[in-house]
Amino acid sequence: MKLNELKDNPGATKKRMRVGRGPGSGKGKMGGRGIKGQKSRSGVAINAYEGGQMPLYQRLPKRGFNKPNRKTFAVVNLGLIEKFISEGKLDAANPITEEALIASGLVRRKRDGVRVLAKGEIGSKVTLHVTGASKTAIEAVEKAGGSVQILAPAPKKDAAAAE
Repeated sequence: MKLNELKDNPGATKKRMRVGRGPGSGKGKMGGRGIKGQKSRSGVAINAYEGGQMPLYQRLPKRGFNKPNRKTFAVVNLGLIEKFISEGKLDAANPITEEALIASGLVRRKRDGVRVLAKGEIGSKVTLHVTGASKTAIEAVEKAGGSVQILAPAPKKDAAAAE
């Protein structure tokens, strides 16, 4: 067997249809697009149009709801707090506030507050001042000899201006 003798199995490849290349090609002249009209032009896509029939996306029922005033929290795991304490980026002797978490680089932005979750282990005795914490996170911190103080969430800027 030589390189010039290699070939595909019969039917494995199919030649590309060359549209608009003369009457002998079978797809010549108008290239299978018919005569005139919007769909015969290039660059036209009539998405979801079903010829006057109610489109599928309108026939299906709407589901769900997006709460306009929902709160989004910056999430911090206990394992990361412990890691930052061991690296010296956070001081376990002082209360760890949301501002301290931002200054250390553990949290990028505060959003509506910082919420602590229980992923990972914490061995340091820490005092956390955060907007929220899960029950298991609070239990884990208290088991390590620390405490968690839940702060009231900061009011929205636009809501404070309206009052």
